[in-house]
Amino acid sequence: MITRIKEIYAYRTMIVSLVKRDLKGRYKGSVLGFLWTFINPLFQLLIYTFVFSIVMRNGIKDYYMFLFVALIPWIFFATSLSGGTTCIIGQKNMVQKIFFPREVLPLSFVISQFVNMLLSFIVIFAVMLIMRYTFNPLALLCLIPVMITEFILALGFTFILSAVTVYFQDMQFIMGIFTMAWQFLSPVMYSVEMVPERFQTVYMYVNPMAPIIIAYRDILYYGRVPELATLLTALVMGVVLFFIGWFTFDRMQRHFAEEM
Repeated sequence: MITRIKEIYAYRTMIVSLVKRDLKGRYKGSVLGFLWTFINPLFQLLIYTFVFSIVMRNGIKDYYMFLFVALIPWIFFATSLSGGTTCIIGQKNMVQKIFFPREVLPLSFVISQFVNMLLSFIVIFAVMLIMRYTFNPLALLCLIPVMITEFILALGFTFILSAVTVYFQDMQFIMGIFTMAWQFLSPVMYSVEMVPERFQTVYMYVNPMAPIIIAYRDILYYGRVPELATLLTALVMGVVLFFIGWFTFDRMQRHFAEEM
């Protein structure tokens, strides 16, 4: 495993190049260009806020912020999964003709989505400043491990999905439906307290995104340090799924070129 990590690190220049290409090419040719990085989440925020604060009133104070601090991390995770399915088959010529660690492709894709999320957090902090939210410095420090945990989790799933899609290309279409369902099964648009108490334990341990979203909301919406149990649950699930994903990818990548 250490040898594999060193090999991937040796291709760090390639990873950086792929990340830059993805970030620059995402909105190439559009009038607003990179501004879509901020417009997309803001547009979703307006729609969800209108539906759940005006049409279907839920009584949550400052619902726009309650939603926004969870929506941005969710968009990163969902995009990593749905877009990550094609990060191998989308580079067919490269995989067939050039030797390099295949892990570079899903890794660079998830990194580019992660950078996009970090840029979107500028909007979150700007809204918090405008609305005079109180910043808890200790809680904000907890953002670092929470973000790293979500990154590891997203990368683990992307390893699995990108490899499986090489052999079963319908996966790229299935994931669009799956991520939409997963969003409604995660506490993005509602609080975990709204889940029936008898299901809350199962809900927390079956859905790996639940403790991560709760941690983001504790830090940014409630301005408090997340409970240690929440952080540990998120970390353990993220690390376990990462290693499962990497092991699965390593086993399946041996026949990528032949399958494509």
